Amino acid sequence: MFKLLMSWNIRPGHEDDYLDFVIHEFSPGLSSIGIRPTDAWYTYYGEGPQILTGGISDDMEQLHMALASPEWQDLKKRLMTYVTDYQQKIVRATGGFQI
Repeated sequence: MFKLLMSWNIRPGHEDDYLDFVIHEFSPGLSSIGIRPTDAWYTYYGEGPQILTGGISDDMEQLHMALASPEWQDLKKRLMTYVTDYQQKIVRATGGFQI
C-alpha cells in the first residue's frame, strides 16, 4: 500500500467554509477516486502545517492514476480556495502517523 500525505494551512476567515468542503466534498471525493482517507491531524499549538492528512491506495499505479484524474484536479483546485502552503508526497504506507 501507498499513502498520499498532504499538509496545508487554512486561509484565515475561511474556516467554516473549509470544514464544510472537507467533510462534504473533499473526503468523499478522495474515496470516489480510489484514495481512502486514513487520518487528519490539526496542529493546535506549535510550528508546522495547520493540517496534516493522508489517504491510502492499494498500489502506486492506482494512486498515480487517481492523482492524474480530472476529478482530483477539480478537488485540489477547490481545496486551494480555502488553504495555503499546500504540500503533498507519496510514501509507502506503514500504518499510524506518518510525515
